[in-house]
Amino acid sequence: MTDARALALPADYTDLLAALKDRVRSARLTALRTVNTQLIELYWSIGKTVLERQQVEQWGSGVMGRLAEDLRAEFPEMKGLSRRNLFYMRAFAAAWPDPIVQQAVAQLPWGHVTVLLDKADTRQYRDWYAGAAVEHGWSRNVLLNMIMNRTLERTGAAPSNFVQRLVGPDSELAQQVAKDPYNFEFLGLSGEVAERDLELALTSRITETLRELGPGFSFVGRQVHFDVDGDDYYVDMLFFHMDQNRYVVIELKTGKFQPEYAGKLNFYVALVDDVLRRKHHNETIGILICGTKNDRSVRYSLGRSTSPMAVAAYTYDKLPAAEQQALPNEGHLVAALEWAEPEDGQPNPG
Repeated sequence: MTDARALALPADYTDLLAALKDRVRSARLTALRTVNTQLIELYWSIGKTVLERQQVEQWGSGVMGRLAEDLRAEFPEMKGLSRRNLFYMRAFAAAWPDPIVQQAVAQLPWGHVTVLLDKADTRQYRDWYAGAAVEHGWSRNVLLNMIMNRTLERTGAAPSNFVQRLVGPDSELAQQVAKDPYNFEFLGLSGEVAERDLELALTSRITETLRELGPGFSFVGRQVHFDVDGDDYYVDMLFFHMDQNRYVVIELKTGKFQPEYAGKLNFYVALVDDVLRRKHHNETIGILICGTKNDRSVRYSLGRSTSPMAVAAYTYDKLPAAEQQALPNEGHLVAALEWAEPEDGQPNPG
């Protein structure tokens, strides 16, 4: 007969079990990351050796094929030792000639590295996207979309008065929030649309909207109501930036920028700053997103505005056909840490 005391669970058993589960998950994740880093370093070292030998001995493509066959024969359980991947390894070592141990790219799965090699054509671009992918946990699919949508070139590109209205490093941080132009092609719109329709479309696709706005944005609401001594005002879209600890007011205009738009946004930023901002929050900023703009007119308008603001354009044009074809389909998605070898038939970087 089972002793009842043997079945008695401690009062904090549920909390204990949850803590141990978290510990196991954390250890497994750490182990996977360690294995991934070792694999990436191995691929880099193989690529470095191949690159050096090719430069001295002028290997032909046949040597690469034979090398891949012999390596796969010795290590049949490893899926990444194909001829195609050897060319990628060589390109990897050429793109990052110095040891990669302390670099962001060493923390990425191999599938991410091949995207960087295929789609980012300079070291600056590769390092920026690699760092962003590590920091924000981008999947390979998201990384590819970020590159194809020119996220680096658009980040921080909107004209603003942040330098004049914010202090020191705070102005640089705020500037990185404002892209130009914003790409809303995920809405599937075309031609002229009403401002309310654009606003509704962005709200209904809030996950994609937040991704386009950038990391750190949290949606507060649309048509946020403020009562100013009996006068009603409605902010188009209100966000809170978690990393910068500040409210971000976004106003939408589908036409060309007009100076009076800056005045209205200036008012809304001041209103949010006064009503919602707390002592531990940083200063509220505003972003006006319009159909088109004259940057010189924008700078005149922002020059005398008292609130920190930026003005950006938007587009919802589809990507060119060639770039659409380059976007990943279901067959390109890989499991686990994306170590699976890409499908045959794709062009190699050699």
